[in-house]
Amino acid sequence: MSCSIEQLTQQIHASPTHLVLATSGGGAGAVAALAQSPGASRTLLEAIVPYSAEAMVAWLGGRPDQFCAAETARRMAMVALLRATALDNSCVPLAGVACTASLATDRPKRGPHRAHVAIQTSSFTATRSVQFGKDERTRMEEEELVTRLLLNAVAEACGNEPALKLDLLDEEEVYRTQTVAPPAWQELLLGNRQTVRKGPPVPEGESETENRVLFAGAFNPIHAGHRGMAQMAEELLGRPVEFEISILNPDKPPIDFDQMKRRLAQFDDRQTVWLTRAATFVEKAILFPGATFVVGTDTLRRIAQPRYYGDDPAACRAALSRIAARGCRFLVFGRNTGTGFVSLSHLDLPDPLRSLCREVPADQFREDISSTEIRQARIAWAEEGFGP
Repeated sequence: MSCSIEQLTQQIHASPTHLVLATSGGGAGAVAALAQSPGASRTLLEAIVPYSAEAMVAWLGGRPDQFCAAETARRMAMVALLRATALDNSCVPLAGVACTASLATDRPKRGPHRAHVAIQTSSFTATRSVQFGKDERTRMEEEELVTRLLLNAVAEACGNEPALKLDLLDEEEVYRTQTVAPPAWQELLLGNRQTVRKGPPVPEGESETENRVLFAGAFNPIHAGHRGMAQMAEELLGRPVEFEISILNPDKPPIDFDQMKRRLAQFDDRQTVWLTRAATFVEKAILFPGATFVVGTDTLRRIAQPRYYGDDPAACRAALSRIAARGCRFLVFGRNTGTGFVSLSHLDLPDPLRSLCREVPADQFREDISSTEIRQARIAWAEEGFGP
């Protein structure tokens, strides 16, 4: 049953949920509607409109592959949830809700007019996306639709029905995704556990975490280069490779439940994959003592850079010593960094780190494809009208 904006905001403010709202490119009317309705302080912890590219980068902690995309909306919502957690230490339900939109303006746009809205809670990740017919509405008419879409998402985050009517054209529809997290994923996001394992049973007598061969990466997406590196590592070390995806990253918000599901789905049931909260290799070494880490030279270079240790060279040296003390080593593959192929010998590494490394020569294995290139190609394909 549909209702008015005023009725929906009253229902939202009557719920126990507290939230942070972030919107860019459209949907600012939702902030006004929530703030103007009596009881706003019972729901709205903070609202932010990171409209410029610089403001969005600051909100996300890094530049997204694409500013107006469902994944970017989810990242915005995750940051909003973290912000809500920082602002509210009570026991009420918390949520982050976000929108990124590209609407009609005073200049021609290459891509479609669209909006992506995301909801992030401790138990689920959701997106609501719509592509508008070009030149079918004025900017204000598109703004009204995005405001309603965003308010419906806020209602969902608060456990209410998304009751505002959307006046869409026949060829327009809201594309919905929702991933409800199993309890283990929820505990991982909340920091109540450090690892979640997916894969076949560990052979009897073996430790689940000690002396593993571990390939750590984002795998967004996994590609032939990753699979080739894993196969070569198994041949050289005589042990199966296990994959590790940290949900935390020093430069980005945690990955959401939708991304956890998508990335795990790339692996078959015969492969072991870990979700962890280990953002650094020191943390990985603590979780997986005696591990041999499969890495590219781009990753290895970062391990030796003080900027990942608060720009403190002493902290960097201490971290390398802790990795060594845990009995961990590195199997190193050369990588094409965009300016040429970089092998282990090209890197200026401190001796304590170099002593832990074994190189796979380029004549034994080389694959120059990257996940970033794949994502950029997908974006270009979509912007030309060939994808979602």
